[in-house]
Amino acid sequence: MNTSSVLSFAAVASLAVLTGCANQAMVKNAELPEAVRVPAGHTQTMFTVGSGEITYECREKKDAAGAFEWAFAGPVATLTNAKGTVVGKYYAGPTWESNDGSKVTGKQVAVSPAAPGNIALQLVKANPATGKGAMEGVSYIQRLNTVGGVAPALPCGAEQKGDKKVVAYKADYVLYKPAM
Repeated sequence: MNTSSVLSFAAVASLAVLTGCANQAMVKNAELPEAVRVPAGHTQTMFTVGSGEITYECREKKDAAGAFEWAFAGPVATLTNAKGTVVGKYYAGPTWESNDGSKVTGKQVAVSPAAPGNIALQLVKANPATGKGAMEGVSYIQRLNTVGGVAPALPCGAEQKGDKKVVAYKADYVLYKPAM
């Protein structure tokens, strides 16, 4: 299949994982949407691909009584390296956990739209990691090259309140540490 015929120009530009070595694809931040670029002074230390699911729940909107929406309930994904080896997992928090037991949580700083039908690109500022290992010292995490993961296009009203739907997704998670 011809990838360029499937992805829009914006999706291809946002991918920006154009070069790399056998163990890690290198992200070209200058080619990403400005909102999700990692600030200067940080170096890419890990590139992973997350494959998993996002759960949505039909809930009443907080600011519109009687109106309902599919609300984000939580993700779960397996993280693999460029060779396809499982290196960790991603789950609610948001939390990235390495197989070595180290983990990092963070807070969303910014998002940028992805191609239609795909969850947004994202920049997360990391909290101090717990445990010694791969996640130690991580300062920022990007979610790039997203595929799927958007809320279901199904009815969500009083009759569906509390229903949960699971949606498949895939994304690159790129981790950075302060440059030395």
